[in-house]
Amino acid sequence: MTFWSVTAYLLLPYALWNLLWRGLRYRPYWNRWPERFGIVADAGRQRIIWVHAVSVGEVRSSAALIVALDQRYPEHRIHVTTMTPTGSEQVRELFGERVDHSYVPYDLPDAVNRFLDRIRPDLAVIAETEFWPNIFSACRRRNIPLFLVNVRVSQASLRGYLRAPRTIRAMLDNADLICPQTQVDAERLRRLGAPADRIVVTGNLKFDVELPESLLQEGAAVRQLWGRNRPVWIAASTHAGEEAQVLDAFARLRESIPDLLLAVVPRHPERFESVTRLCERRGYAVALRSLEHRELEPEIDIVVGDTMGELQRLYAASDVAFVGGSLVRHGGQNILEACAVRVPVIFGPHMFHFEEIAGLALERGAAKQVQDAASLADAVREWLEQPDLRRAAGEAAHSLMKDNHGALQRTLRLMDEKLAALWRERGQQPFPGAEKRLAEAGGGERSGAS
Repeated sequence: MTFWSVTAYLLLPYALWNLLWRGLRYRPYWNRWPERFGIVADAGRQRIIWVHAVSVGEVRSSAALIVALDQRYPEHRIHVTTMTPTGSEQVRELFGERVDHSYVPYDLPDAVNRFLDRIRPDLAVIAETEFWPNIFSACRRRNIPLFLVNVRVSQASLRGYLRAPRTIRAMLDNADLICPQTQVDAERLRRLGAPADRIVVTGNLKFDVELPESLLQEGAAVRQLWGRNRPVWIAASTHAGEEAQVLDAFARLRESIPDLLLAVVPRHPERFESVTRLCERRGYAVALRSLEHRELEPEIDIVVGDTMGELQRLYAASDVAFVGGSLVRHGGQNILEACAVRVPVIFGPHMFHFEEIAGLALERGAAKQVQDAASLADAVREWLEQPDLRRAAGEAAHSLMKDNHGALQRTLRLMDEKLAALWRERGQQPFPGAEKRLAEAGGGERSGAS
């Protein structure tokens, strides 16, 4: 047994305790534990493409890819795994019964083998920063092509991985294709020992998120309920320690903008209740989004977004967005969902998980970076009091999305190329459409290199 496997078994009690603890505040963590040990429904004779996306953000950024795979390979069924209940709920909301879903197994040899024995995928696609040594090595042993897509490696993650260089190098050697978001990510992957000839920069799939045609109308309907003429500031994907700073900034803003409405959307659902109590202790009148589907009373100061799957709708109902995980040392959250609906964004100093996107947004004038509650209040006030500047920033945000579009098509073409090459080597063709599409597009030339 490898050192990593021994470590994983030793960490299992902690993982189970974490599920129990989080379940005290969000009950779905107590459900479906057998799936975390690889006990999932048998796929039978169905052919499977397995896509793993850890939680809500990764599911949303992978949604267009999942739809495209479903369309390109109609003889296969898509099986999506997540790590969190909120990710599971997002899968069901986006895809319904169109895909199968289960929790990903813990990275224990028995659990991984049990899972793969039951779904028997023809292809495994892992999104973003999910690196699991036993899963990766099991795919190689079983000749399951393993593609890592939309990969990002922050500086903090790089430092952590470099503490176990042999394990990480061996793990990455099992991947058949690695598609990092940026050249910086590609260089970090090379430092970790990933094979250079399998790394191709494709861009960020988050730029290719397709908005439902109804989204802006739904946002306008929410805004009508909140008050058409009230300015609205949303603080989204906030983490512990940030809401207090947001409320400090809100108090400053209400001195000059007394009718300002604040929408606070905590990142994790188990914190909805505690954030609501914090707002009430500050003396504010609070409404819960889950209960308020009628026009807000004018005396309501804060709406707590305690619903799942409608963050982008709430962005579309707002004038300015603060995106959390950035005033505390979490590393930031995705700002592009706000950009996509022309809402300018503000974030704090800690954006190391999204450093390139943050830099692009600042460079384009679509975003502002702040250091604390006082500078946060100043940034929100400037955009609320100067609508022309706010609209220009919103247009810059939308242009940022359009100008960086295309990662999805680059990723799909690379997947076709690699599938065709792998199955020519192995003498099998479980994906006959891959070579056909390449031939129609003018051959199987490699579409780019990092």
